[in-house]
Formats: sequence, C-alpha cells, structure tokens
Amino acid sequence: MKDYQKLLNDLASKGCLRSLPHVVHDGKWIERNGQRMLNLSSNDYLGLANDTGLRNEFLDSLRASSLPLSSSSSRLLTGNFTVYEELEQLLAHTFGREAALVFNSGYHANTGILPALADKQTLLVADKLVHASIIDGLLLSGVSFLRYRHNDYDHLEQILQKETSRYEQVIVATESIFSMDGDVADLNRLVSLKRNYPNVMLYVDEAHAIGVRGARGLGVAEECGCLQEIDLLVGTFGKAMASMGAYVLCSQVIRDYLINTMRPLIFSTALPPAQIAWTTFLFRRLLQMESRRQHLAAISRRLAAVLHGHGGEISNSHIVPFIVGENEECVWTAEQLQRHGFYCLPVRPPTVPKGTSRIRFSLTADMTDEEINHLVAHLSEGINA
Repeated sequence: MKDYQKLLNDLASKGCLRSLPHVVHDGKWIERNGQRMLNLSSNDYLGLANDTGLRNEFLDSLRASSLPLSSSSSRLLTGNFTVYEELEQLLAHTFGREAALVFNSGYHANTGILPALADKQTLLVADKLVHASIIDGLLLSGVSFLRYRHNDYDHLEQILQKETSRYEQVIVATESIFSMDGDVADLNRLVSLKRNYPNVMLYVDEAHAIGVRGARGLGVAEECGCLQEIDLLVGTFGKAMASMGAYVLCSQVIRDYLINTMRPLIFSTALPPAQIAWTTFLFRRLLQMESRRQHLAAISRRLAAVLHGHGGEISNSHIVPFIVGENEECVWTAEQLQRHGFYCLPVRPPTVPKGTSRIRFSLTADMTDEEINHLVAHLSEGINA
C-alpha cells in the first residue's frame, strides 16, 4: 500500500503542498485570522457575485415563481425544466447560432464534449497551455492527440499539413484567454487555418472571456468578429457570469449528438432550475455592463504596465501574472502581499511549468481606482527595491 503521508511530505519539501483556505467572504474582501484583504484571486470578473442590488431583484422574482432548488434528476429523465430550454434558446439567439446546450460546469463540458465527438478516425490537437479540463478531455477520448506550442500557429499549421489527410476529422482546441498568463489566442488566425482544411473543426473555450470581452460581452470571438466561424464555442457561467454551469454553441446536429452520447450530461443530475433562472437573469443584462467592462480593462492595463518585465507584458486581459520563479520565493511573496492587505495566492507546478511559479492577479470590475493605486504603489516599491 502506498505511503500517502510520505507523498504529502515530499510535496511539502518542494513547496507544493496545498490546503483548503479557511476564509470569510465579505463582498470583494477576504477576512482571515483577523485580517481584511482585497480579494485578488477571484474569477468574479464583473463583480456581479457581490452585487446585492441584482441579487435582491432576482430573489424577489424567484419568490414569486415555483422553481425548485433541485432538479432531482438528469435532464434526460425528469430534470429538463423549461428554464433550461429558455436559456438555451436565449444563448443561441444572442450569439446568432443554430443551437446551444447547457452543462453543469466547464469541467463537465471539456471532459464530455471531446470524448463524445472523437473516435479512432479523429485527431485532437490542442494548445500546449490549455486548461486541465481540456487535457482530461483529450485523455478521456482515448484517441490520438497532439499539442502545438502555445499560440504558435505556424507550428499548428505544420501539424495540420502533415496530419489532416490521415484522419476523417481533426478538432483543434484552445482557450481564448488563457487562465494563468492572461494572454489571448488569435482566433482570426485559427479560423483562417480552419478554412484551409475541410475536415478541421475549431473548439474554443471562452471561460475567462465571456462577459468581459466584446461589445456585448460575448467574448473574444465577438471581439474578433468570428462568432459564426467556431464550430464548438464553449463558455462558463461560474466566472464573470457569477453563477454556475457552462454552455456550448454549435449546430443542431452536434447538439442532438451530444445529448445522445455525452456521458457527463447523460449521467449527472441537472443544475437546480433556480440556478438556471439566475444565469438567465444575469445574461439578459450583459449588454448593460459595458461600463464595467471598460473599467476592468483600464485597471488591468495599469497593473500589467507596472509588472512589465515580470509577467505583465504577457497579459492582454484582466488576468495579470507576476512571475516570481521558484516555489519558496513565490510563497513568501504571496505572504508579504497578504500582510499588506492583498489576498493573493501562489500558483505553483504542476499548474504552471517548473521555475515559473507566480502570483496570479485576477481583477474584478468592482475594484476601485484607489484600491488599484494602492496595489500598484506597493508592487512598484517592491520591484524597484
């Protein structure tokens, strides 16, 4: 039998031991051990999870409805409430796509869609830095897969030139905004590559872009003008949308096929109808949130500028890395930031490559200019010391 305590001790000796934090949440603030800190590790990018006005407005409408707090079944049995269909129709209409399908989480989406669509005549090709859920989707598919160097589309094209004739279909998978570096994929270049190969499908995960990018908040695909060109456009509701769940926009045929073959959808109890109603409530208000998106973009640029040369130059989004290097130094830096009132967490291998441990600053639209000024001043002092 394995000595799990020894394995834990080994993780501790490498500075990689993790534990669940005991914290108290108060809006955009975190309280721990009597200290109040600005939460710079949240994915609540638009600040909607902390918006009591929106929450109270929704709860008033929920009280007047008969929506249960549990679906009590999978969607293929008795869990397919009309609010699901209303949300999916709203998504498809808003994005101008033929169909949409809602899932329990982004992890469910990425570990379910790829294995459902892939067979032995399929090659999966993914960016080197895609999220763990996409990697798990590649592994669960049980088919051949390759990785191209991060955002290196010349390398991707070399793979496509060599491999596409050998397979019935090739699915290229990427994120639009990458979760650890905050950099952005060139979706127009990917669409251009796809057009050259009739058997290539494009799979884009907009988990960190939905809500915060594009004129209507529909993500980087909207920003790039290619909403109709991406075969499988995936996003989550658990980040900027302040809810839970995920979606894919696709053709009606693909939607029907996923309903019949996607295991996480078929064998999971559906999300509570009340949760779906909250998602719909927020999604209908996306167009009204342009001022939040603009403020978030402005404070993100300021933070990236002060961290230029330390990871800030990599970011083109509200996720700004502060690359420290070794695990121990990164943990120490995070602790120092926390002592000064900034709740930041160290990100270490295997989440990021060895030697690139970092503080991942995750900004939200409810942070004020004054709060960002305080952070920028503290970082500038430390970097220039």
